[in-house]
Amino acid sequence: MKLKFFLTVLLFKASVLSLTAQILQPVHWSYSLGRVSAGAQELVFTARMDKTWHIYSPSIADGGPIPVSLSFEKSGSYELAGKITEEGKVISEYSKEFEMDLKYYEEKVVFRQKIKITDSSPFEIKGTLTYAACNDKGCLPPEDVAFEFNMSGDPKTVEPARVKQEDTGRSSQVLIKADTLIHADTLSPAVILPAPDNTLEPGCGEGQDDAVALSSPWGIFAGGVLGGLLALLTPCVFPMIPLTVSFFTKQSRSRKKGIRNALIYAVSIIVIYVGLGLLISVSLGSDALNDMASSGFFNMLFFVIFILFAISFFGVFEITLPGNFVNKADKASEQGGLPGIFFMAFTLSLVSFSCTGPIIGTLLVEAAHGGNYLGPLMGMGGFALALALPFALFAAFPGWLHSLPKSGGWLNSVKVTLGFIELALALKFLSNVDLAYHWGLLKREIFIAIWVIIFGMLGVYLLGKIRFRHDSKVKQPSITRILMAILVFAFTAYLIPGIWGAPLNLISGFPPPEFYREWTSNKATHCPHNLNCYHDYESGMAYAREQQKPVMIDFTGWSCVNCRKMEDNVWSDPSVLKRISEDYVLISLYVDDKEPLPAGEQKISLFSGKKIKTAGNRWSDMQASVYGSNSQPYYVLLDCNGRMLARPRGYTPDAAQYLNFLDEGLCRLRKRQAAK
Repeated sequence: MKLKFFLTVLLFKASVLSLTAQILQPVHWSYSLGRVSAGAQELVFTARMDKTWHIYSPSIADGGPIPVSLSFEKSGSYELAGKITEEGKVISEYSKEFEMDLKYYEEKVVFRQKIKITDSSPFEIKGTLTYAACNDKGCLPPEDVAFEFNMSGDPKTVEPARVKQEDTGRSSQVLIKADTLIHADTLSPAVILPAPDNTLEPGCGEGQDDAVALSSPWGIFAGGVLGGLLALLTPCVFPMIPLTVSFFTKQSRSRKKGIRNALIYAVSIIVIYVGLGLLISVSLGSDALNDMASSGFFNMLFFVIFILFAISFFGVFEITLPGNFVNKADKASEQGGLPGIFFMAFTLSLVSFSCTGPIIGTLLVEAAHGGNYLGPLMGMGGFALALALPFALFAAFPGWLHSLPKSGGWLNSVKVTLGFIELALALKFLSNVDLAYHWGLLKREIFIAIWVIIFGMLGVYLLGKIRFRHDSKVKQPSITRILMAILVFAFTAYLIPGIWGAPLNLISGFPPPEFYREWTSNKATHCPHNLNCYHDYESGMAYAREQQKPVMIDFTGWSCVNCRKMEDNVWSDPSVLKRISEDYVLISLYVDDKEPLPAGEQKISLFSGKKIKTAGNRWSDMQASVYGSNSQPYYVLLDCNGRMLARPRGYTPDAAQYLNFLDEGLCRLRKRQAAK
């Protein structure tokens, strides 16, 4: 679906946010019996539309919007005679979004269907009328309305039509909450949605222990600060600190002016990097970033990029920007004044790109996996702050410059160490693709074994037993190198038991989930901790109704780090695991699963305008349209009839808080059962 159509859908959603708990019904139907002839009868369906609304002609070809259609239950008492006819002022126009000619009706239209009566005994005509109401901002989900006519069998003595309009249990309810348009156009008739009023009974511990989102913008900001500190220790940046600060203090007429210029220089660095983050946020936005995070193509691209970053840090080549671009920025820095200082900072950003580029790239990729449009902005802000702070501090206290260690081979060792880390991180993105497409190439044991090799080699490197290009010969490892090597070897030793199934909570979220193994008793179901779970909403709800048990919907993702942390660190708690396994039916819906849907189930989402092609598309669209969220993990507690039992939660790293959440749902369920 093209961008314009997507934007109109979003605008349409925004236009209905002010309607709270109301049913939107812009099309009003009436039914009657029309002309009578020998052995035949005519059924008349009249639609009157509210202003600005329209419905589409039954003659629209496949691939377009939802047309009006009639379906009849089989009966031996009558048969259809011809096709449905239309009476009204038809509007025809070419749709760029659907790339086809469309016909629709406004204000009023009459549809007629002739039937041939084959039985003189009284009988009933039952069926369903399907339509979708649209305006210039978008379309509501398709509405199914059941109808019923009582027939005497004799066309000359027909009783007045008795028509029933009722919800057929499909996607006919269109509910407007304060923050989301609820529908289920991607689901089949068996689906039960949350009740129109999801009012939660008081007195069950609601509102306490709010969830913590570790992948919040502030979490990404902290990651940016760490990235900036690492960038300071690279050979492209570290030597620039004393040189730049000395330049400002010596070239300025007074120490006060030198400090002022250095502060402007530091602020310029922050403006440059935050501006880059802002550009990425505005140009892409949260939806695009979230799509990138779950995209097989982008995860493979990130894997290749991280491998190139690692090779670059190993000294095989340097990632640099075009020389002409750097030279122009350097020339602009010579003009003096505030513009000159700004371009000096810009020149530093360009010249140091071979060291900072991979770190920035890593940061932006992780920000994309956060799925939040503020991610790149906050990440780059933290990075720039850490990078710029030393220039300001050393300008204010120039005597500190003498305490800085001298530049040397240790700076290149920092780059190489980062190269090993980039290599380890690259595997995470390859693992995301492997999981989403169910290739089975990078199981948990293999992933951990490769990490053992990578970090083992890093430890050997720190002891000076491996040398890369630009490395100085290490005759005797320093105390710092020895201590770092001990830490790395300890981490490597920690990883080794994980190859044989030991829990690795320290790195939970990075390796594939514990059930994705070569040797596992739960290989077919893909459920953490050998839980019984469903990966299909309808099947899980059907089982819950059969067992009369509540449901926990787990909106998760193969590439979701926080989802794995929850499974490894919170679900593993004995009390939490007991609640989930004994008291709830677990439905885990992977929003990035790439398994294709059957052709008959692929359709255009009425919420986003995108095509639902995979199982992941279906569950992602359901989460966004029904619950107004597109981040994972996301947990929803429902009773077996689809009514909300507690306010949905996201990432909740505290097991006690999560247990309170589960108990809140059970408490509310018991209250409802007692009320009956």
